[in-house]
Amino acid sequence: MGRLKNVAHLPPKGWNSWDCYGAAVTEDEVLGNAAYMAEHLLPHGWEYVVVDIQWYEPAAKSSIYNAFAPLEMDGYARLMPAVNRFPSAAGGKGFAPLAERIHALGLKFGIHMMRGIPRQAVHANTPILGTNRTARDIAANNICPWNSDMYGVNPAADGAQAYYDSLFALYASWGVDFVKVDDIATSRLYPFFREEIEMLRLAIDRSGRDMVLSLSPGPAPLEHAATLKQNANMWRMTDDYWDKWHYLKGMFERCEKWWPLVGDHGWPDCDMLPLGRIGIRSVDGNWPHPWQPPHAHNRMTRFTRDEQRTMMVLWTMFRSPMFFGGEVRENDAWTLGLLTDPLLAEMHREIHRSWPEKSGQKDIVTWRAKGEHADYIARFNLGEVAVDGIAPHGVFLEKIAADADEK
Repeated sequence: MGRLKNVAHLPPKGWNSWDCYGAAVTEDEVLGNAAYMAEHLLPHGWEYVVVDIQWYEPAAKSSIYNAFAPLEMDGYARLMPAVNRFPSAAGGKGFAPLAERIHALGLKFGIHMMRGIPRQAVHANTPILGTNRTARDIAANNICPWNSDMYGVNPAADGAQAYYDSLFALYASWGVDFVKVDDIATSRLYPFFREEIEMLRLAIDRSGRDMVLSLSPGPAPLEHAATLKQNANMWRMTDDYWDKWHYLKGMFERCEKWWPLVGDHGWPDCDMLPLGRIGIRSVDGNWPHPWQPPHAHNRMTRFTRDEQRTMMVLWTMFRSPMFFGGEVRENDAWTLGLLTDPLLAEMHREIHRSWPEKSGQKDIVTWRAKGEHADYIARFNLGEVAVDGIAPHGVFLEKIAADADEK
């Protein structure tokens, strides 16, 4: 289990750049959101600031990837921050200066990485730090179908573990607290990458630094739950999640399947919260569809207020990680109030067990939770008409006296 137990005592909470900036976030935007978080959200448990995909791509403009783009990389096949977007990374400093500024605000710093080894490293046959093997020696042709940056890694190859060890040694030197690894926790397109997940766990343990390991994109296969819990702190139960009711309604079924696996430093992940101002340089998904609706760009969330509260209560009751995806500096009073709701913050800290119950009513889904000092019950209306005063797509949440009888 290594260092797995040293982090994520509670489901991680924070901010991630993807929903508003896609692959194109800049250092100034990260710092601006971090400053707001430190002032307004950190007292309520929101502590991680995560730079999502392609921070190493100088020409990134949106969530639509530039195929076979030149990437910034050091001499050992390790991707480096694009200096035009992250000026403090100049001179080989990487993310260390940015992480230091995030830490000075009392927050924690995270980054995204893709499974595998950079395509351009394989073409150049760069050396791997800590071994006499090269990029071509460890590369595999299990390439991500939606991003051209990487080749896969052959777990059986001599030098493969050394490569991942070198990555996490670098991240540890930068002061990284959270790593989101993409194209690894899904059964949709390739076999489950169990060996590489185990290699990532070992690399973190060898780095000497505690880091949350988050796996994407999902849906993670339930039959591999043991591997996920033994190696990762959080893993996606779903493909990319956006602000449309059918995504939120479908999450109830996913939560019902995964709830017995929640806890003990391992957290099935409902994905980011598409709240507030989103889509600034991002669209729904990462495919360049010419029919992408105009309202998918630069907008406030499409969720109604009832749906927003339903989402926040479900994530909290289920004990999912919670990562806000919007530009926090453009939060209105409603959004800020939802993120800082005292009861939801209390539930995040206090709940140690939760489960769904049969409600006996059409369209009503009930969840119960036990906390350290109180119990909680949430009744969700998934239907299109009000039921017992609960609005369509809405929720009734109640804090009740703790039941002495454990369920």
